[in-house]
Amino acid sequence: MKPPTATSVLLLIVLLPLAGAVFMSAAATDGPPAVYLVFVNPTPPGVTCMQFHLGILTAALGSEAKAKEAMIYNYKNVVNGFSARVTPSELDAIKKQPQVNRVLPSATLHLMSSNFDDIS
Repeated sequence: MKPPTATSVLLLIVLLPLAGAVFMSAAATDGPPAVYLVFVNPTPPGVTCMQFHLGILTAALGSEAKAKEAMIYNYKNVVNGFSARVTPSELDAIKKQPQVNRVLPSATLHLMSSNFDDIS
């Protein structure tokens, strides 16, 4: 095996930090996954709510397996939509789907008081 030449060592020294910066910037732009509520158009006739929601998520994420993994719950009685755990870049892709009306981050709300006897 030949020892490395000065040129190859110089290239390695110059290119290694650049490669690291590219990988770090790609990871930095896509943060950790979070749960979002996705409100969509009414489900078309002949399609189940689950199929419709899964189709939207599959189109945004690129595969049905990823969509099934991301989906948490389907809403169909009061509102039409679903909740899903997605990264910021996946969220951008979901927002671009024509069937999506609104996307909100999921939040847990707590009552400030549980004493309802004092309500007049």
